[in-house]
Amino acid sequence: MNPPRPNTFLIGSMKSGTTYLSDLLGAHPTVFMSQPKEPDHFVDHGTLRRKWPGAGKTDYRRRMDRYLSLFAGAGDATVIAEASSSYSQLPLFTGVPERILAFNPEARFIYIMRDPVERTISHYWQRVRWGVERRPMLSAIRVDSHYREVSHYARQLNAYLQYVGLERFYILTFEALVADPVGQLSGLYAWLGIDPSFRPSGMEMPRNALPAVVDQVRGFGLLHRLSKAAIYRNVAPFIPRVARRAASALARRPMRPAEIDASAVEAFLRPEQQSQTEELARLLNRSFTDWKTLYARRSSASRACPESSIADHKPVTTDS
Repeated sequence: MNPPRPNTFLIGSMKSGTTYLSDLLGAHPTVFMSQPKEPDHFVDHGTLRRKWPGAGKTDYRRRMDRYLSLFAGAGDATVIAEASSSYSQLPLFTGVPERILAFNPEARFIYIMRDPVERTISHYWQRVRWGVERRPMLSAIRVDSHYREVSHYARQLNAYLQYVGLERFYILTFEALVADPVGQLSGLYAWLGIDPSFRPSGMEMPRNALPAVVDQVRGFGLLHRLSKAAIYRNVAPFIPRVARRAASALARRPMRPAEIDASAVEAFLRPEQQSQTEELARLLNRSFTDWKTLYARRSSASRACPESSIADHKPVTTDS
């Protein structure tokens, strides 16, 4: 008997509520979502290893038999799905639509988007939390185009629409999902051909919210890497607490994202991302009026962004 195969793919966009949506989908009694989330099986493994060394070592990302084992418990589920935001990260990961459609020519896709300015800022903060982004935000986004490219939603969609029609896609925004989870989920369930009246618990609680304090690696990250090394963990109990605290302060800078004025970052992003959103609107024949940060519709009292930072980082002061 052939093992169950996924027929539905939640492809991103990253930092747009994919975890929240994946949880809501997986709660439906006729939907099976793979665990762990983000199997990333259909991205180029060489690129994955170079970009995320730890992820490249996971066998279900490399081997088809291990990937299929993630769906062994699908049973009688109508919708067998996985969620990997790496599947919509051109030009970093190429060839993903071709690989998925070679694997399952009838595959369907779910794509959730978020205000591109806010998504880009959130992307930056995620990399800070991972300890791989040490630059001030404005500098990082100017230099590293990947932050902005993931928010170019029309480009990500067009990579798939070369091979399948829009009828194979269910497209929604994070803002609409948070504002009306019942209505959005009912529409998605109906599109999937499953009971649209089902109501999962926890609809009001998006996951992966940004912590109040985020530690950013200082300088070239040498002390941070040393603190993660096995040799340091072995000797740390014998180092005086005062010395450990001093080393930690030198290695990482605690930041309060909510207290950082993001105006310069937003102003830099808007011209490019407004143009890209116009392209998206033409592609989908719809507008995106709920993207308030993109169109500078927020009040002046809310200029401090909960997921942003600019060149003049303000560290959190701590008592030693």
